[in-house]
Amino acid sequence: MDYARYLKWLPDEAFTKLKFRYIMGYPLDLKRPKTFNEKLQWLKLNNTDPIYDTLVDKYKVKQYVAERIGEQYIVPTYGVWDRFDDIDFDSLPDSFALKCNHDSGGLYLVPDKARMDKDAARKKIQKCLDYNYYWHSREKVYKNIKPRVLAEKYLVGGERGMTDYKFYCFDGVPKFIYVSVGLDDHTTALISFLTLNWEFAPFQRTDYKGFDELPERPAHLEEMTDIARRLSKGHKFVRIDLYEYEGRVYFSEYTIIPNGGFMKFVPEEYDLKIGEMLTL
Repeated sequence: MDYARYLKWLPDEAFTKLKFRYIMGYPLDLKRPKTFNEKLQWLKLNNTDPIYDTLVDKYKVKQYVAERIGEQYIVPTYGVWDRFDDIDFDSLPDSFALKCNHDSGGLYLVPDKARMDKDAARKKIQKCLDYNYYWHSREKVYKNIKPRVLAEKYLVGGERGMTDYKFYCFDGVPKFIYVSVGLDDHTTALISFLTLNWEFAPFQRTDYKGFDELPERPAHLEEMTDIARRLSKGHKFVRIDLYEYEGRVYFSEYTIIPNGGFMKFVPEEYDLKIGEMLTL
């Protein structure tokens, strides 16, 4: 159950402290934040730069990124609409992905339009469009985004789906990578943190199974790292998410506050060690 829906009466800071203590197991210190998750919470509550409204909008950010690194890195968009029932399916190709611009998880993949379950797609997409994602973790950057649904090129992954390469960047410098595969199904997804030298990092998440063996190194790792560096310039912290598909690098999204600032690490001391990388 999404209990956040029933706690809208709580101010942002009070809600954040309550959720933080419940999930992380220690009290949130916003006056002297030290751990990575504490500092993310501080940024979430205090960083009001309007540029983030564009960065987290999955439709608007495409133009922003194209102007900085080039149109060739942008996943082609077929159309954008305010409501599911406004979608012009006749204009769409045989395969595509439907994605909400304003949240996390608002995705419906259509590998074959002729066999598409429109009722299931409508139920999922319209439910996401009707929910202001700000209420989930009180990330203010999501509060005023106009919800829309876009159709874009369907990137076909392997048996488990697409592999994501997520670069954690501090003051414009990529420090480590979080590699995930199969996030379409969170029960079977694999996630591991890696170094920029493509070795397992000495820390992991607690809520996902990691890779048993190193995932295949992407052919364009150096290019990806350079893109992450360029797109993260000027930000105290940001995560740059990328794909490698059919011999090319594609931009996925900016992530401002990973996991809403509620990500447990193992060993636990890496919450503090990674926090030392982030200067507020």
